[in-house]
Amino acid sequence: MDSFDLLKTFREVAALGSFSGAAKRLGMSKATVSKYVAELESRFGVRLLNRSTRSVSLTDAGALLLERSKPVMEMVALTQAELHEHASRPTGRLRISAPHGMGQGDLPLLLAQFMGYYPEVSISLHLSNRTVDMADEAIDLALRFGPITDDNLIVRKLLQMPLVVCASPIYWKKHGRPEHPSDLATHDTLTHSRLGAHPQWRFDVDGKPLDVHVRSRMDSTEAAPLIEVALQGFGIVYLPVLLVQPHIDRGELIPVLQDYVRGDMWLSAAYLQRRHNSAALRALLDFLQTRIGARAKGTKGIPAAKA
Repeated sequence: MDSFDLLKTFREVAALGSFSGAAKRLGMSKATVSKYVAELESRFGVRLLNRSTRSVSLTDAGALLLERSKPVMEMVALTQAELHEHASRPTGRLRISAPHGMGQGDLPLLLAQFMGYYPEVSISLHLSNRTVDMADEAIDLALRFGPITDDNLIVRKLLQMPLVVCASPIYWKKHGRPEHPSDLATHDTLTHSRLGAHPQWRFDVDGKPLDVHVRSRMDSTEAAPLIEVALQGFGIVYLPVLLVQPHIDRGELIPVLQDYVRGDMWLSAAYLQRRHNSAALRALLDFLQTRIGARAKGTKGIPAAKA
């Protein structure tokens, strides 16, 4: 039994001057009420109530506890009401983590629209390409690309991210187009820095994953510099279609190996617990899934092509 229950029971007995009356109001047995008051007296080491066969009255210590416990009980009741409000109505501040690149995309607009729908919700957006520790950094929601293997996180997939291998017409004319993912080992590639000094690109071949070691001519923590270098003819990129679709549409980048690109890349929302999440977090998850899904339906896909 916790101290709150003990105090609540004591205050009911003091208010009604009766163990049986307090038991009836609290929906408890008279024996349990007596036990709770006795436990409270034991914890404080002092008698709180004078008991007789006809009445119950406060001792000096009991009167002091009744007076001093009032603001505590009021604060607890107010806090409980506010916590219930957090659980039932979107309010409060949400801390969101996302990759740097999303700060230049649609995410700020989506968050603005969300705040328009929920004026009592505030947002702290943390942009970082590292994998944040959500518990240590008090992050409510992390937006991440690619597979998430942390068993401590609950993952909601928001949008499948088709990938594309592409390079400029100048590059393909000079080096030739690969016919199989393994052919990329002899090409110049432009890779993300997180892949390290010995980068690998994963493909699907006959339904099985194939990791190809590639030779990185340049790496970057952001996709934009890699795309620009690819446009100049200095290497191949392997990126989400949405990042390069305009260049493909204009013929500035030519896709290859589309029958082999991996299909397990998603933009996902990750959070720490499945139960007792705030109403604000639940509302944001539903909002992002609805809005991002609607935008995805209008996204133009790259033409199927195999070199």
